[in-house]
Amino acid sequence: MLAAIWAQDENGLIGKDDKLPWHLPNDLAFFKSTTENNTIVMGRTTFEGMGKRPLPNRRTIVLTSDANYLADGVEVMHSLQEVLTYAESFEGITFITGGAKVYQEFLPNCSVLYRTVIHESFEGDTYFPPVNWEEWTMINISEGLVDDKNVFKHSFETYQRKAN
Repeated sequence: MLAAIWAQDENGLIGKDDKLPWHLPNDLAFFKSTTENNTIVMGRTTFEGMGKRPLPNRRTIVLTSDANYLADGVEVMHSLQEVLTYAESFEGITFITGGAKVYQEFLPNCSVLYRTVIHESFEGDTYFPPVNWEEWTMINISEGLVDDKNVFKHSFETYQRKAN
């Protein structure tokens, strides 16, 4: 199964200078618990923005058009089809984790979306691509806990693609 997971502000902003424009430990914990023991797929720029470190307890696939790209602890793939073929044979969930171009490329193939909405507006340069929400049904929503470490109001939403 192919799914997308991301956090955005009220305007769909997902990044600034190849990093998250906010610090929200609750969302990081949600990302970790949702993606652990599965596969995550990200573009090269996103991977390098994370310090070129694969996340523990996940298989990491870096998608790049650079045929010579190498990085420790990750698998490198070069096409949408290569990732789709992998996802079809993988028993767990293959999560698309960014950036914007990678989300746009894979969104038509996703069957589940995990979206964290941070109920604020931030400055940044990267937005999640448009989603036709008529193709999706919200199957879960929960409000995130606001506290000293998580100062922004936020909610966790899960959507499933409607049957054709």
